[in-house]
Amino acid sequence: MITDISRSDLIREYERKPGDTGSPEVQVAILTQRIRGLTDHLAGHKKDHSTRRGLLMLVGRRTKLLRYLSAKDHSRYKALIQRLGLRK
Repeated sequence: MITDISRSDLIREYERKPGDTGSPEVQVAILTQRIRGLTDHLAGHKKDHSTRRGLLMLVGRRTKLLRYLSAKDHSRYKALIQRLGLRK
């Protein structure tokens, strides 16, 4: 679960300019944090299929944003996945 404090910390860490909340870097960082939280939840609740569906939807949204960033500026994409520790 992502709290308002951790969300604002992520925004401050990944923003491109002050007050930036819509850049792909910020959006992917927030989605990654949510995905990690849901993954931990599903480790203990294996039959929670509605949460699994939500997780898959978040992963799809993150994939689309990463694909967009890769096409737009590949160096920013590489830097982001390295900072987040994502495989690609």
